[in-house]
Amino acid sequence: MPFASLGLPAPLLRGVRAAGYQTPTPVQQRAIPLVLEGGDVVAAAQTGSGKTAAFVLPILARLLDRPHALRSLVLAPTRELAAQIETAARDLARFTKLKVGVVHGGVNIGPQERMLRGEGVDMLVATPGRLLDLHGRQSVALDDVEVLVLDEADRMVDMGFAPDLKRILRLLPDDRQTLMFSATMPPALNDVARDALHDPVRVDLSTPTRTVAGITQAVYPVSRALKTDLLDVLLRRTDIGGVIVFARTKRGADRLARQLEKRGHNVAALHGDRTQSQRERALRDLKRGRVQLLVATDIASRGIDVEDLTHVINYDVPMAPEDYVHRIGRTGRAEATGDAFTLVSPEEERDLKAIERFIGHTIVHVTIPDFDYKRRPAPEERGHGRGHGRERDRDHGRAEKPRGSVTRPAAAEPAEPSHGRRPRRDAPGGRGRRR
Repeated sequence: MPFASLGLPAPLLRGVRAAGYQTPTPVQQRAIPLVLEGGDVVAAAQTGSGKTAAFVLPILARLLDRPHALRSLVLAPTRELAAQIETAARDLARFTKLKVGVVHGGVNIGPQERMLRGEGVDMLVATPGRLLDLHGRQSVALDDVEVLVLDEADRMVDMGFAPDLKRILRLLPDDRQTLMFSATMPPALNDVARDALHDPVRVDLSTPTRTVAGITQAVYPVSRALKTDLLDVLLRRTDIGGVIVFARTKRGADRLARQLEKRGHNVAALHGDRTQSQRERALRDLKRGRVQLLVATDIASRGIDVEDLTHVINYDVPMAPEDYVHRIGRTGRAEATGDAFTLVSPEEERDLKAIERFIGHTIVHVTIPDFDYKRRPAPEERGHGRGHGRERDRDHGRAEKPRGSVTRPAAAEPAEPSHGRRPRRDAPGGRGRRR
């Protein structure tokens, strides 16, 4: 089915072609006609399945012939996700006169106020806290909003943004169209859905436990103290390209990045204690191939879409099974293939079992024949191992803290993937001895 059959106007079809999209993904095929009809929609689909274009394209189509005003609001949980949605929307709207803007924390609020008070925008992508700040300063009015999108609403609730979401809902017109897009739809979303949606149509193309078919998963059992050595061996394999390595804590990510840099790897770090410019530079360097390796916390488990990202490696097993699904979803995007390795120490076996129950299958275990699993680590390696498990500085990754809320883990949804790119060469299943 071509995009032209979905009822999109010609300027947007030109934007689709210029963005490199070839054929609509299943969620786009299902959601775009429903959104164009004007009703509320709840859509659940796999990470990397094209959700961003599924709501951006029909919203832009609705705005084309309307007077210039802020008529569409997209809420996202983190800065990275907000920025990538805005980039995707700009790309798709390039052959129209529609203006798209983004506001989030971590940067000076002044330029955002000038953007909104000056020429204004037709579509605004925002994090909840910064949007409320701008509204409180009378820099943005929401009276004309016709379409609201809650992207990764489960994460916004998880991060404590529910009170902010309810405040924003009260500021919006009651007769708006509301769209909720997410990779998972847990029961905690019910309260938000009741407040935000009216008789929605559900598009369910994913279960919470499903992982992308193109991702080859493998578990590498290893003692905690030898994880860095094993990771070093895996990274030196010739067929590994761009990689994201996930650590559990901000301090752990910094420490691991330093260790890998000392071993000669080209590394950048990404976590919530980095400044906005550092975070943007790290992502830019990974996307442009200036660094091969990004060591990150769960701030990068959503909202990161990097072409030719061949591997995701879990240096630490995530405590929440949902985080595992979102982490490994950074590779194997848009029908490409990718590999997901997880280094598992004996202390993390319980978390691994929870992940396997969640995804519905056992992950194959792999050992490397020439790796010395019994050697004694150096003192600095033993120190790294003891302190890296469940530190209290777990990265929350939010753009700004919601008011009066408890800080919890964050994640972000990817911007629109580029369809039809060349898949990766091969999967790693046979590189070691399986058991």
